[in-house]
Amino acid sequence: MTTESDILAKIGDGAVADTVFTEAIENAAILRAESIVNCTARFNFSDAYAALNADVKYILSDIVSSLVAIEWISYDMGGYTSRTEAEDMLNFLRDGVLRGLSLIRDKKTQDFINGA
Repeated sequence: MTTESDILAKIGDGAVADTVFTEAIENAAILRAESIVNCTARFNFSDAYAALNADVKYILSDIVSSLVAIEWISYDMGGYTSRTEAEDMLNFLRDGVLRGLSLIRDKKTQDFINGA
């Protein structure tokens, strides 16, 4: 539901250069994030992804990439100038996740999503 470039853009160059977040850890984080989205929405977007329209895919990508970025930053805050800067990033990303999850859980948008 997301790409590594989306995740890296949310983390920032400084944090990426200093991280020890491996590809295996990243792939596991993506699967966990997708599972969280599917369970929260009570709909398996992973299985239906190919049939979804671009609008829904962008929302899902934003949620999943933000969840992975949160995990990545929490795993290694060393690339930020301070812990406060890293925590500000976490707060910003968390707000985006909550906004996205509220959209896909909203009964009024489910017809749009399912009809996509």
